[in-house]
Amino acid sequence: MKSLRVASAMLFTGMTLASYGMAQQPLQQQQGNQPQKPAQKPAQKDKMQGMPGMQEHAGHPMNPRTVKPEFPRMGKAQEQAKGPLMSLASLQQAAAEGNPTLRQAEAELRAAKARQQQSGLYPNPTVGYTGDEIRGGSMGGGKQGFFISQPVVTAGKLAKNRKIFGEEVRLSEIEAEEQKIRVESAVRIAFYRVLAAQEMLEAKRDLARIAEDNTETERRLMNTGQADESEVLQAEVEARRMQVGARMQESALRQEWRALAAIVGKPEMPLQTVEGNLETELPQFNEEQVVETIAKESPAVRIASVTTSRAQAVLGRAKAEPVPDLQLRAGAVYSGEQLAGINRPTGWEELAEVGVTLPIWNRNQGNIAAARQDIDRAQKEEKRVELMLRNRAAFMLDQYASARIMADEYRDGILPRAGKAYALLVDKYGKMLASYPVVLNSQKTLYELQIEYIATLQNVWTTGIALQGYLLTDGLEAPARPSDVDRPLRETNVPMPERTMSPEVGSMRRP
Repeated sequence: MKSLRVASAMLFTGMTLASYGMAQQPLQQQQGNQPQKPAQKPAQKDKMQGMPGMQEHAGHPMNPRTVKPEFPRMGKAQEQAKGPLMSLASLQQAAAEGNPTLRQAEAELRAAKARQQQSGLYPNPTVGYTGDEIRGGSMGGGKQGFFISQPVVTAGKLAKNRKIFGEEVRLSEIEAEEQKIRVESAVRIAFYRVLAAQEMLEAKRDLARIAEDNTETERRLMNTGQADESEVLQAEVEARRMQVGARMQESALRQEWRALAAIVGKPEMPLQTVEGNLETELPQFNEEQVVETIAKESPAVRIASVTTSRAQAVLGRAKAEPVPDLQLRAGAVYSGEQLAGINRPTGWEELAEVGVTLPIWNRNQGNIAAARQDIDRAQKEEKRVELMLRNRAAFMLDQYASARIMADEYRDGILPRAGKAYALLVDKYGKMLASYPVVLNSQKTLYELQIEYIATLQNVWTTGIALQGYLLTDGLEAPARPSDVDRPLRETNVPMPERTMSPEVGSMRRP
């Protein structure tokens, strides 16, 4: 049996070489003295004849059809959109109207102003009835009357109250400003994530089509005896893998849209194609300048500074507390006691009282000491917030710089070279110097690089927007109240691109 298989193989090889020689004779006669192209192996030519486009034409077995290269490009989803495109500006406007955290911040600001008003109001007077020996006894006496009392606030305590609550108004104003930046940044990040998912979906669909084309090619090769079943099965596995990747990307796009709709405040918005370009107007920074800007101008730093001012105002109020307020009381009583000798009642008598609390034992010394410690703590908090912002900005800047380097390299170096290699292979295929599976593999590599490029651009946008927005990125986190002095700096929530990166480019993921 073994000798029979060897003989069969030798017979098949001889027939192949013979057919190859017969096919070459007419070509050599037509070419004459023209320069000949490099000779190809017979097996390669036989396999190329079985490729799509390598079919016989006009009696010539080596005359392929024309194959034009198809390159990946951005914006296909926008060109094929059936409805109107959704712009970033319209989403920002919708978020300004629909995001509930903005209304919360406005309500807290109004509440702070109301508390400031209340803190400066003067105490109300007290009006009352007074009576003494009301029954009068056997002499027909007794006193009945009325009085009015009024506390008189001293040492400017009411003004100091207004100053404390005035600082809380400033805190609420900065918090409202911070929340606006937070929502705008969150909407921009979510928008570009949707845009990236949209572009990635088209690229993955193209990859699935390339894999299906390769599967069909392998089936034709198997029908002509130039490929075996294992090669067809491998091609089918790859095609299914790419189809699953495209379906998963469809799901990822829907989830990104739901996240965007939630931040806007309109979760019922149907999925729409967004309008934009990932490659234009990328965020650009001077590294030292952006860190200094975040560390010095961030709303978190300003909130910490105002917290220190508020602590100083509290200390001033605590020092004024020992100064006693005046307690004034005045009124009139009618006395029924009979005057001696004239047989008539005494009548109306006026009364007046003035009292103060003597600060002998309680001079508010405990609250004053605590207020001083609060000032010291607030000052240290200013420094802590600045250092924390520098730390977070450094990490985010590293993410941005790495993504920007990768994006520039993909755009200027990797993708142009991969595209040129693919175009050259298409040209060689047209000249019968390359097989169709090689061309498809080059095209597949080009589209995989395009997907990696899209994921890198998404990372550039998310980290860049975070840096532009002072690292304020969570558009659904509730604004802090002025009393939350421990929260001038909240968590930075910047989504990373892993959720939209495909399994086949897992090597690009960061740990």
